[in-house]
Parts: sequence; structure tokens; C-alpha cells
Amino acid sequence: MIYIRSVRTLSLAAFAAGLFTACATPNPPVTPTETKAEASSPASSPYQISSWQALPNWPGDDLATSFTTWQKSCSKLKSEPWLKLCSDAKGVSAQNARQFIESSFTPYKLSNPDGSQTGLITGYYEPIYAGSLQKTTSATYPLYAPPKDMISVELAELYPELKGKRVRGRLVGNKLVPYFDRADIVTKNINAPVLAWLESAMDVQFLQIQGSGRVRLENGKELRIGYADQNGHPYKPVGRWLVEQGELKAADVSMQTIRSWAIANPARIENLLDSNPSYVFFRTLPPSNEGPIGAQNIPLTAGFSIAVDKKTIPLGSMAFIATDRPDNGGGIHRLVAAQDTGGAIRGTVRADFFWGTGDAAGELAGKMKQDGQLWLLWPKDLALPN
Repeated sequence: MIYIRSVRTLSLAAFAAGLFTACATPNPPVTPTETKAEASSPASSPYQISSWQALPNWPGDDLATSFTTWQKSCSKLKSEPWLKLCSDAKGVSAQNARQFIESSFTPYKLSNPDGSQTGLITGYYEPIYAGSLQKTTSATYPLYAPPKDMISVELAELYPELKGKRVRGRLVGNKLVPYFDRADIVTKNINAPVLAWLESAMDVQFLQIQGSGRVRLENGKELRIGYADQNGHPYKPVGRWLVEQGELKAADVSMQTIRSWAIANPARIENLLDSNPSYVFFRTLPPSNEGPIGAQNIPLTAGFSIAVDKKTIPLGSMAFIATDRPDNGGGIHRLVAAQDTGGAIRGTVRADFFWGTGDAAGELAGKMKQDGQLWLLWPKDLALPN
């Protein structure tokens, strides 16, 4: 989500993440259930020690599903004390999950660098779009696999201090230059396999933003695809371009309003899409009834998996989220598993909430840009992330 996440690049509501982040409300008053330690911890630390009583509606909406979702993450956690914790967790029933969690973990409320404890919670999902394995009169927009002429360089192999940094480009003579941006990719005959063809340029864009999805073929079967690589150019929200053009107000930007604008302005769609130089390439995935594969390389669980900034919330961690649904359907207070990452998911109190697959999930994900709070649940015998 970049990078960019393995399952997707950015959430739908994060089209204008740069716009929305500044709209987060100030830190709410300290509630009576918060501990003195939580209120007095240094504001410079992102982790403010808390208590179980401070977590709204603890143990949350559905602890059994929350715990099962987190247990899936344990297979990827190979260091101590995670190995022992995960081994112990295998034998814990849903009825005993609360006791296990409270005895093994400490909750820490997350704070932003300015000391505030409220941040942006967006949503994402796995879309399903009509398409074809061959180009047809209606399906004319390609979904590319990684180009054969794109070179990816892990900088840590040359400079260890740049661990996690990567550049992508192409060779012109003996010089490595940036790879083509979105505008060039759609106009040049790039040397890349086509996995499928979609019926709308906006569908391609939205699929790239999610980074995974399904293509419904003419015979009713579905082709699952997932994120494979990216052209190396920075993501620029197309929603921001619409705001800069005076076409939408920042508060109104969502998947739904962007698509409505595109339908009303077909002659300007390419201008809109070219404003984002980033381009995502895909790979095919085995058929499955489970969710898309997240950055932990395990299927995501609708309503219980989130994407995070792993600098603050390491992948595989448990977190507690307190936010509101975008459809006025009440609050979300539950234990969630940090199983994904994303290009727009940067910061301490920041998360992307996975809603599931299909149009209903997309309706919620596209509108979600809620204020929220997060707690990291961290093993008692392990030093906090740094």
C-alpha cells in the first residue's frame, strides 16, 4: 500500500490521505479510566503505558474472532518471546483468550509526536471487476505483470544503512534511469505480460490503489491477482488533484465521488489518472475463498486485520482499535491484528481497516476516514519497538 504493501498500495479513503490527515480532531479529554501512568508518560514516546480498563469496551466486539485472526500471524513470528507466546497460544480456547492476553501482554496507548492520541483510520477492501483474459471490444485496459525491462535494486546490498530502501529503473545504454511513469506506461508498448483486461481505466486505478482484487471473467470464474511490484514513482492521490482543480472539496473526496466525477467527465479521465505517476504491477494468485494476502503473507480477515506503519506497530502484533463506522452504524472497539502495510499508512496513530471483498465492503472502505485511537498490545517480557 510504497514502498507499498504486498496486498495493495493505498486505501480508498487514502486517495487524499495528505488532505485528510490534517483534518483529524484534537486529542480527546483523558477519560476517568485512564491510569496515572498513561496520563503522565512522556509525550515524546509513542507508547504510553495503559490499563485494560482504559480500552473502550474491552475485551471488544468479538474477542474469539480477534484472537483467531492474531493466531494466524504467529506462524510468521520466529523470535523470542514470540515463539513461546505463539506456542502457548495454540492451546488457548476462545473462552480463555482474555485471560491469556491479559496475563501475557501490556497495553500501550499510541501517541503522535505532538502528544495527541487521535489519528486517521481509513479503510480498504478487495474489489471485484468485470474483465477478460483477452482484449475485447469492452475490455481494453490491461493489468500488467512486472515489466521485463524494469530493474529493482535493494540499496541495502550496497549501503547497509539504507536497509528497506529500493530503487526501480531501466537501462538506457549503461545508465540506470527512472522507469516510465503512469502516463508513459499507458501510451508506450511496454515489455510486460498482460494478466487480464478490464473495462474501465478507473477500475484499473482503483485496483492499483487496493493492490489486490478479483477479475470476474465471462464464464463466471474469477481470477485473483495481487501486488507484485511498482514503477518506483511516488504515489500522488488523484483525489488531491481534483481538489486542486476545484472539482471537489477535500471533505468530499471518496472512491464514490471520484468515480462519479470520472463518469461525468470522460474526456478528462486520463488527465486525472496521469496526475498520479505511480503504477502498480500484479501477479496471479491461487483460487481461494479466503481474503487477499497481506504483507505478512497470510490471508486477511475482514473486520479484524489492519494495515499499519510497521515502524510503530510491528507486523504480527495485536492492537486495539477504537473508532466509528463510516455508515453511522456505531462504534468499532476490538482487538485487531497488524497484518498489512501501505504507502499512505505513515505515522503513529494511523491504520487502514480491512472491510472484506466485494461491493458492500467497498462502499464502507471508500467512505472511511474516521478519527480513531490505537493501543499496542505488547509482550510483557519484550522491549518496546524502537
